[in-house]
Amino acid sequence: MFASSSRYAQQPTYTVTTADGRVVTAVQLPLPQTLILAGYHPRGEGDRLDLLAARYLKDATAFWRLCDANNAPAADALAARPLIGIPKEGSS
Repeated sequence: MFASSSRYAQQPTYTVTTADGRVVTAVQLPLPQTLILAGYHPRGEGDRLDLLAARYLKDATAFWRLCDANNAPAADALAARPLIGIPKEGSS
């Protein structure tokens, strides 16, 4: 269901029944990790999280680490922040 590098790859699943009676499988969300920061990136026009993750973390799909480092539940929660905390390499 998920790529092996996904933060959800090893998470447990469970089933729920929707209001219309369909049974769907859901993934238990991982708890955010407390990460040590290497510094901050002043957010500018066009600074997308995937591009920042590629630049600082060498992996565009690791944008969720930026969310965790900034105590943001989702990428959109970082949209208005002037500074984005960058996790230190190897912190997780």
